[in-house]
Amino acid sequence: MRPTLVAFALTFAVVNSSGSQAFAQAAKAKTARGTVTAMAADSVTVKVGTTDMTFMVDTATKVTAVGGATKQKAAQRAGAPGAKLADVIKVGQPVSVSYHDNAGKLHAASITAVASAGSDPAAAKESTGTVQSVSATSMTINGSSGAGAKFTQTFIIDNNTKVIGKGASTATKGAKVAITDLVGSGDQVAVSYHAMGTDLHASNVRVTNKAAK
Repeated sequence: MRPTLVAFALTFAVVNSSGSQAFAQAAKAKTARGTVTAMAADSVTVKVGTTDMTFMVDTATKVTAVGGATKQKAAQRAGAPGAKLADVIKVGQPVSVSYHDNAGKLHAASITAVASAGSDPAAAKESTGTVQSVSATSMTINGSSGAGAKFTQTFIIDNNTKVIGKGASTATKGAKVAITDLVGSGDQVAVSYHAMGTDLHASNVRVTNKAAK
């Protein structure tokens, strides 16, 4: 018999359900796909592209996995309200997470076990172009996509974004340096990024040519 995915709500050893409705109302659902790297009673961390994303989980989180219903019934027969997340999803498991982002706090509405972490919109991509503007939290580039077409893309910059280029290692000397100290308007860059809902997160910014000063 072919295994099927069964969805059910989990009961966790530690429940942190306060504000789950607020998450749903405050933000539009986004989707991330990757591999589980860490788990706790009330959270799960998933590597999406090159970035680790940590999602809050609670009794409102729906989990879909092969054999989930069987483990749910077994837990109930043992006297527990339901299965725990770790009973169904394991570290190393590829998953798709539907979530809400409320001021940087990510709440998992659903977690679905999938066959592969790849082949989805969150997979790493690359764009090349000229920096139009850059700040500590975002960077916008302009480029050409072929046949004379032009594009503009804005990327989220955070502490996980790495800058690669001539002089970057000398400028940092092992310390964390703001991207604005390494990248400026007019620089030619190649940006490795992944989609997180409608947002584009820059994992690496490679400076290919510095603008003349």
